[in-house]
Amino acid sequence: MTLSSIVIYVACCISLRYAQDKFIAAVYEHVPFFPATNQAPVTEQEALALMNKNIDVLETAVITAAQKGAHIIVTPEYAICCFDLSREAVYPYLEDIPDPIANWTPCSDPQRFGRTPVQERLSCMAKKNDIYLVANFGDKKRCSPSDSQCPQDGHYFYDTTVVFDPEGTLVARYHKYHLFFGETQFNVPKEPEISTFITPFGKFGIFICYDILFYNPAVTLVTQHNVDTIIFTTAWFNLLPHYSAIQFHSSWAMAMGSNLLSSNIHNTSLGMTGSGVFSPVKLGPYYYNKDADEGRLVMSELYTHPRNSTTWSPASWNLYASTIGKPVPGNNVFNGKIFLDVFALTELKETQGTATVCHNNLCCYLSYCMLEKRRDEVYILGAYDGFHGPHKVFYVEVCTLLKCSSLETCDVAAETANTKFESFSLSGTFDSLHVFPEVLLSDVKLASEMFQVLSDGRLVSHQNISSHALLSASLLGRNYKKDPTDLNVSTIT
Repeated sequence: MTLSSIVIYVACCISLRYAQDKFIAAVYEHVPFFPATNQAPVTEQEALALMNKNIDVLETAVITAAQKGAHIIVTPEYAICCFDLSREAVYPYLEDIPDPIANWTPCSDPQRFGRTPVQERLSCMAKKNDIYLVANFGDKKRCSPSDSQCPQDGHYFYDTTVVFDPEGTLVARYHKYHLFFGETQFNVPKEPEISTFITPFGKFGIFICYDILFYNPAVTLVTQHNVDTIIFTTAWFNLLPHYSAIQFHSSWAMAMGSNLLSSNIHNTSLGMTGSGVFSPVKLGPYYYNKDADEGRLVMSELYTHPRNSTTWSPASWNLYASTIGKPVPGNNVFNGKIFLDVFALTELKETQGTATVCHNNLCCYLSYCMLEKRRDEVYILGAYDGFHGPHKVFYVEVCTLLKCSSLETCDVAAETANTKFESFSLSGTFDSLHVFPEVLLSDVKLASEMFQVLSDGRLVSHQNISSHALLSASLLGRNYKKDPTDLNVSTIT
């Protein structure tokens, strides 16, 4: 073999090594050791001891994932520290996390940015296991009194997700922008950050928990920065009927044409569970367990560039429904509350048929066929077009086929059902460009390979839907252009 042939051969091998069509992703749902709330501040040593208890568990998951061939593992928001602490109490848990432009490998240079034992350990875990490691904890940054927004304690504190590459180098850092109700220990960045990093298996972007419900940075990463896979660290409260973790997160991946690596903490007393490896064409695998406090590692193979797949294409969400004339309101339409919002509702009284209901500018259309009409279960078609919740933080358009406990108690979300549908087709006159299709089976299970979204915006069932009891089928539109201008607030949905 000539020298030039050897060079070409080596170059080809390197190209194959660093350009992959598929990769294996892992997410870990962690049962965290939380610090005691409302306590006096602890010492740095005490804080580190608690964080190391969590990292011990995470390290076992990292080792297992790496041994099973994972290229990347995502661990949850608040998996290491800082859940439900006061601003004073959170301080000893925080480290200064530098901008990745510093090209820093804490495992080999731990003192470069001061005391950073958590970053050193995470860096070494990634390096020893030859894996991309994603973790979440707290960043602290000094600020000047001349900065009018600088807190009285002289620091900005940020809920932060970091990524270390297989060499242990810090390659990404993201500060959470949309803080949820109660996260008063942290500050909001002055602008939403766009955090991305390039791997041999595509371009990745990062956001955290509540960020997923807003345009920036979540949608922007996919539509403007061509991200293939989203890193999603979360501490998600399950909120049926439309915001359960696996339900909404899988629908986001489907609608956006992006992989979503969703890693949730696990705490049954707080209703926190639901993690998965989601793609535009595959709902899982996932983990959802509301009955036992058990962590779980979830792994799956994904396509590197999911939008290049011939099995995914964006839908025109109002194309089919806009061809149907707006109906005259009937006597069978009434108002009822569904998770904070007052919907226009109509009951499905027959075994099969069609139904229409409108609210403001949204009309929802349903055709359906039940295997049987049970007397002990009520199903409704609902429409809602307006701000979600009393705080009016974001604007939604929702068409939903939903089991209610009764016509008077649709606001009490059901988790189980017995009614089976032979078929359904749901559509709406959405103004939203981004609509998230959700189908849930009884016991809060995803309807994998049991439905699809047609190019004209219809959510339709497959034949095998009839073998499972249906809890809900919904199209949840996020009309971002109607959101308030200033979203720099901490509030509950």
